Amino acid sequence: MDIGLTTLLWQQLWQGLRNTATPVPTVNLTGDKRLCSAYPVSELAATSTALAMQATAALIDSPHQLTVDARLASRWFQHSFRPINRDAPALWDAFAGDYATREGWIRLHTNAPHHRLAMEKVLGQHPSRQALASVVSQWQANGLEEAIVAAGGCAAEMRSVAAWQQHRQGQSVSREALIAQTLQPEAPAPDWQLPAARPMLGVKVLDLTRIIAGPVATRFLAGLGAEVLRIDPPGWEEPTLAEEVTLGKRCARIDLKTAAGRETFEALLRQADVIVHGYRADALSKLGYDSETRQKLAPGLIDVSLNAWGWTGPWRNRRGFDSLVQMECGIADTGRLWKRSDAPSPLPVQALDHATGYLMAAAALEGMRQRRLNHTGFTARLSLARTACLLTDNPYADTEQPGGLGPARRHDENVETEMTHWGIGSRLRSPLWLPGTPLIWSRPASPLGSSSACWLK
Repeated sequence: MDIGLTTLLWQQLWQGLRNTATPVPTVNLTGDKRLCSAYPVSELAATSTALAMQATAALIDSPHQLTVDARLASRWFQHSFRPINRDAPALWDAFAGDYATREGWIRLHTNAPHHRLAMEKVLGQHPSRQALASVVSQWQANGLEEAIVAAGGCAAEMRSVAAWQQHRQGQSVSREALIAQTLQPEAPAPDWQLPAARPMLGVKVLDLTRIIAGPVATRFLAGLGAEVLRIDPPGWEEPTLAEEVTLGKRCARIDLKTAAGRETFEALLRQADVIVHGYRADALSKLGYDSETRQKLAPGLIDVSLNAWGWTGPWRNRRGFDSLVQMECGIADTGRLWKRSDAPSPLPVQALDHATGYLMAAAALEGMRQRRLNHTGFTARLSLARTACLLTDNPYADTEQPGGLGPARRHDENVETEMTHWGIGSRLRSPLWLPGTPLIWSRPASPLGSSSACWLK
């Protein structure tokens, strides 16, 4: 671990959350191993998870100092659940990944069926990855990216950090706040009890998020005792990730394009304390649920939103994922140079997703603190591209390749076996220790659409 970079990231994160130069809390960091990368990924893992728990401590006025196991925090950025006596699901579609073009490299994101269909509209159907690669090699990266995006798909050419900084979207994102915050109109004082052992007990969180950052945020809030109700549209599935990210949640389906679905959604929203959503910038507004409408339906609402590319600039409504942002903003290219490779070399984990998820959780908790203080609603906006700036602005000074995290240790996982809909497995221990305030999930991971669209109380 690079202590200097860890301290710098912690200062930037805390000041980004508080939006002021308030004193930076002291956090006890343990562990000296780090993930292999040109960027401080393990340092970001430790500090982003710390930010979420420190925001919890601030909400409940905990007098205790927070301890973070940086090595375990890094492992949570890899995966938190290990299936027993069965294989873990494949994380990527057979055609997803990096391809060489006639000029430059491109990444195709085809995990969702409709995104794969969009790619095939442009490049055709192929019997193998090798056959697809042959066709891709006839294109220029930029032209292919634009063609796939225009078809409704997801793709990103590999750019350098300098090229991204000169791009209109890169310039727009660099001017945005890490956590853009706005106080909303006055609202009644909340009746949250905020017990130290379960700070979010009785707090209703409406979860409208998908892969991966948003679900990480709401998983953290569920670990603090929140009643998290995840809503997905009919037909949407995340078979590779559900066991990871639905921990502690109930999962239901609503079709917001129907009158019945809208009625159900509005009834849920009126009772919600927090809403977390990860749609593109204007998606909810086009459905008739802009920020002002959401506040009118639920005065005092804590409203936390995420998109991939930022909230200003020409790409604010473009589809995007962690791996695509890494390609565009220069992370994959810097990794390529660091490894002395010809091919893109992304981060060893999807750190933009995971880190932004914990920042979103911290923003929700800060919003609750602000509501208690000011009796107002609260909105926060974050993006994967803005989180990427934390890394591209703070690379390692040296070029050595560290030995990595090393093998898993005997006590990295909880003693108790976790039983889910899919089978049994082991969950990593929490990397965070705030005395009197443990992270405990009262529900196992569950399939999408397995619960009713209603609050329990």
